[in-house]
Amino acid sequence: MRTVSRNNPIATVIKNYTNKKSGKVTDARNEIQRRFFGLDWKDQKRIMAAFLDSGVSDRNWAYSRLLDLWDASFEPQVQALWEAYHEEKCSWVIIRHFPKEYLREHIDLFHEGRDYYFICRRLAEDSDFVIDKSKMSKTDYLMALSHAERHFDDVEATDTLYEIVRDIAFHWNPSMELSRDNTSHRREVMTASNFTNVSIALHYLEKMGNDDVVTAFRLWESRVRSIVSDCEEYKGLNREPISDYDYKEKLASIVQKYLYYALPKKYKIMTDEEYDKRAEASGESARMNMPDAFAAQMSQVITSIDENKDDFPF
Repeated sequence: MRTVSRNNPIATVIKNYTNKKSGKVTDARNEIQRRFFGLDWKDQKRIMAAFLDSGVSDRNWAYSRLLDLWDASFEPQVQALWEAYHEEKCSWVIIRHFPKEYLREHIDLFHEGRDYYFICRRLAEDSDFVIDKSKMSKTDYLMALSHAERHFDDVEATDTLYEIVRDIAFHWNPSMELSRDNTSHRREVMTASNFTNVSIALHYLEKMGNDDVVTAFRLWESRVRSIVSDCEEYKGLNREPISDYDYKEKLASIVQKYLYYALPKKYKIMTDEEYDKRAEASGESARMNMPDAFAAQMSQVITSIDENKDDFPF
């Protein structure tokens, strides 16, 4: 016969959790977490306050609940924790729920991951807020401008697109930069917009009305595609008896090279010959051959997201 355990009164469970000498803290924690979403709001508030007053793993659990169950009464406790520990999940709560004035005053302290981008999502609608594009990836910058419904100059938009292509041209494994929904098959040449960051940039430039920029870029990538389809590397690749995975890896590398060759001169940081020599190197030695400023830029992790799911990810 199956034994079904009975729920204890939640007040008792909370008491067992907060009394660190009860010997029942672990069991109480597990029961609280199991029952949490079925409890009354007043009990949920007591639990989150108790977890915030506990160790780091319990605080992180509470931060995750507070994202959707925020109440202004938690502000002093969360602020004290943030200023004491600067924990990542705590910053998510502050960015989403704290007054804008607090974010403005402490903006330089939010520098983990995409913190600055999400702060921009809250502040950029204020016309006096200046977006610092040096603090975020190029695609996040475009998204921040788009969500704030700000104008984006065509010249800067063009520069941003080709700089993204240049970033791809120097990625150590270009196939990793392909869009997750990339469905290109053998004998179908990849284009610049098959790469995630290019696709995102084009999406948001279209949303912001930079249609002339997008049209010109589409013509450019079409010319590059024709060049790749006629090159000997591509023709030879199609004769190789290799797996689809290896085919995609090699094709991405071929496209990567020709994207750099086709870049307008103003966006190149080395000649095509220097680029080829760099390609012969590997790993750290390849990065050492780049100009210092660009090597530093390329060492940063560029995080991209699905252009159709651009919302707070926490």
